[in-house]
Amino acid sequence: MKLFLDTANIQEIRDGARLGVIKGVTTNPSLASAEGIGSAESYKAAVREISDIVDGPISVEVVSLDAQGMVEEGREIAGWIPNPWVKIPSTMDGFEAISILSSEGIKVNQTLCFSVNQALLGAQAGSTAVSPFIGRLDDIGLEGIDLISDIVSIYKQYDIKTKVLAASIRHTLHCTLAAQAGADIATVPYKTLVQMAHHPLTDSGVARFKADWEKTANS
Repeated sequence: MKLFLDTANIQEIRDGARLGVIKGVTTNPSLASAEGIGSAESYKAAVREISDIVDGPISVEVVSLDAQGMVEEGREIAGWIPNPWVKIPSTMDGFEAISILSSEGIKVNQTLCFSVNQALLGAQAGSTAVSPFIGRLDDIGLEGIDLISDIVSIYKQYDIKTKVLAASIRHTLHCTLAAQAGADIATVPYKTLVQMAHHPLTDSGVARFKADWEKTANS
């Protein structure tokens, strides 16, 4: 399972990229707004900077609600960087836009997916990847990871090539469960990436090795 960073924070992306484990980035209007990106031009500049840092798919979301607007935005985004995945929502207009953009060779990340049926429609329309939001399903009392398992199983049964991208990751267990369920990708906040690297036994082990070595060296 590949790891993407779910952020629009340039410093977080630089820090994550230095680890050598990040294969892509996902952004959305909310993440951009949180970083003080308040215009189309500043968002475009940020996306280009992200693309310079990470040599992998960069997901950039449209904000239009109608198919025509999504298609126009998607075409524009596709020209910003060499490695875009245009994020299109799992709606009626979204599926129409996905079918048009994918037929033009533009890669699409079908976002805000909350059901197997939406994942099936997106795959038929030509989605490059589908993003089930597992954390938001957990928020309403459902098991979000079950959706990942169901989509992976059905895609495998019918040899569907659309990738399953686990999104709305809230903690490290989500990431582990997504990998166990067979997700192709998990997009994680930088905080979760940092937590994945840490374990108290590793910390105590490193401290003990250092202390033992210093004791030997000073004897």
